[in-house]
Amino acid sequence: MIVNLQLPFPYDFERVLERLSMDPIISLNKEQRFVLVQTNEKKICKIQATGTTDNPSFQIEGTFSESQLQSIKEIFHFDRSLQPIHDHFANTNLAKLFEEHRGTPIIREFSLYATLVKSIIHQQLNLSFAHTLTTRFVQTFGEEVEGVWFYPQPEIIAQLTVETLRELQFSTRKAEYVIGISQAIASGELNLEELAHQEDERIMQTLVKYRGIGPWTAGSFLLFGLGRPNLFPLADIGLQNALKKQWNLVEKPKADEISAHFPKWSPYLSYASLYLWRSIE
Repeated sequence: MIVNLQLPFPYDFERVLERLSMDPIISLNKEQRFVLVQTNEKKICKIQATGTTDNPSFQIEGTFSESQLQSIKEIFHFDRSLQPIHDHFANTNLAKLFEEHRGTPIIREFSLYATLVKSIIHQQLNLSFAHTLTTRFVQTFGEEVEGVWFYPQPEIIAQLTVETLRELQFSTRKAEYVIGISQAIASGELNLEELAHQEDERIMQTLVKYRGIGPWTAGSFLLFGLGRPNLFPLADIGLQNALKKQWNLVEKPKADEISAHFPKWSPYLSYASLYLWRSIE
């Protein structure tokens, strides 16, 4: 099946590819402007850009159902306009930032399970080794289909021992966390698809009950797993540094100084977070 899609709002696919290219597990080509996406039933879908930022169009190619096509649209932010967000920030102290990153969407992770596992693996690691460890994990226990790597199923990871993951250079605790959350999902105790329909606070409360999932990881699941629009992790040092740069401050702003701006930035705090991260990456 081939679907041609024209978006009625600015959309910067180059920035999308730039950010996705930071993850070595994702298969893409920045020069040829496409990314390969894993769908259910181990199918591969190709998202090919055919337009420009101001006149964006895409060709979506692969074997997929209508529900999978809708999921792809949601993942890539094709299903809702970015223009209201741009207009909202035009009269705020982040106006310059939003003009610079105009048309930059929040791209969701391709799988909810992968979102959680990736976040746990990345905890307290520098980005380079975090990607190395994630790649080892996926290529050891996952599956390659047509040159694209799929994250392993939680049922597989649930049966591993801590020692097995230690051989990949996981810490003992991190191995316990990944196995533990996989066991909860595999047993049906934690249903991520059902959880995805809950309110933000309920999702946070559910996830932080599990070892290895604190507010940062739960927030990452909400933002990059579900694409929730109104999240801003105040404790994130990267965001503090980005605001220090944006506002030409001598020191990083404190939490109360940042949250004072939330009424004007809401209900799009997640986009403020993304654009601030992008400004210093």
